[in-house]
Amino acid sequence: MTRIPTRWIRAASFVVVAGLLAACQLPKAGPNKDEILAGSTVNGGNAYVVEVDDRVTRATAAVPKYGFSQSFRSAQSLASDTVRPGDVLGLTIWENVDDGLLTTGTGSATALEEVQVDSDGFIFVPYAGRLRAAGNTPEQLRNLISSRLEEQTPDPQVQVRRVAGDGATVSLTGTIGAPGVYPIERPTRTLSGMLANAGGVTVASDIAMVTVIRGKHKGTVWYEDLFRSPGTDIALRNGDRILVEEDSRSYIALGATGGQSRVSFESQDLSALEALAQVGGLQPLSSDPTGIFVLRRERQDIARNVIGRADLQGDQRMIYLLNLTSPNGLFVARDFVIRDDDTIYVTEAPYSQWSKSVSLIAGGLTPFANVATLTGG
Repeated sequence: MTRIPTRWIRAASFVVVAGLLAACQLPKAGPNKDEILAGSTVNGGNAYVVEVDDRVTRATAAVPKYGFSQSFRSAQSLASDTVRPGDVLGLTIWENVDDGLLTTGTGSATALEEVQVDSDGFIFVPYAGRLRAAGNTPEQLRNLISSRLEEQTPDPQVQVRRVAGDGATVSLTGTIGAPGVYPIERPTRTLSGMLANAGGVTVASDIAMVTVIRGKHKGTVWYEDLFRSPGTDIALRNGDRILVEEDSRSYIALGATGGQSRVSFESQDLSALEALAQVGGLQPLSSDPTGIFVLRRERQDIARNVIGRADLQGDQRMIYLLNLTSPNGLFVARDFVIRDDDTIYVTEAPYSQWSKSVSLIAGGLTPFANVATLTGG
């Protein structure tokens, strides 16, 4: 049987594998760097590709700003003993005469055990008439009743106490220790005090967000800002609804990274370098450190600033290119801010495709080597 020379086998293997490579692409995580750059508006595409430098980093460093409006911040703390609609009061009235207006034969004191403050904030006291109770402290209401009765009985003495009632309350829901409805009392007049009274937040404090809904208005702050910025620790009002929730922002990581998924933010301000670290960083044998792309739908004002064109209208498709091998590439990546719904795509290094090609060629020699063996080569 004729023996097939080894050099012929190798040559045939190379031709076959080269044909396979020409006919189809090798498996890869996605487009390479050149393919993405080919989609730039410069090349007729529909996205602006911008290499990130210090100027671009500053221009795109917009992060969500949270806080309370002036109406929230200017509200004064409620007095814990202020009478409110729905409260039930107990009144005791002493008259300095034997035959008083309200006294009976049992003594000079008259007790009105359950006087409810109506929905308009008023109460009715015999001989004093309809009085506004809501908004007054028990002491102020005592003086008001005394002055009214003084016109008809000499030197009346009045005691006012709260028996029961709705009072001022707020509701707390979300990721908090003990959700529920809580009264506004002296230690819980402010937002931080009320949150502490309800067991505090049950998620990491640096990604906890607190929203206060007051009527048709609402404001949101980071939980940590209540302690870093005292002005955000607002006074509470009756009917406030407080929602505590974990930061819902996220980004998508794709390509040659340690993990490919939708990833939640782990801090209030997330840089590109931190985002890469969250998914395991770059892969030494497959990632291209010169081809890290951040895909984003950019706001009109920021896009105009970055591109330098005042005629851009509406949000723009932007692709930011990070090159970690540039002289200050790591600093730029550390300062470039990742925003909600960004997509981070890491391209494969050219070496990775070459390595796959070599592996395929080397693997392709095996069948021909077996043929040689069968023919006695």
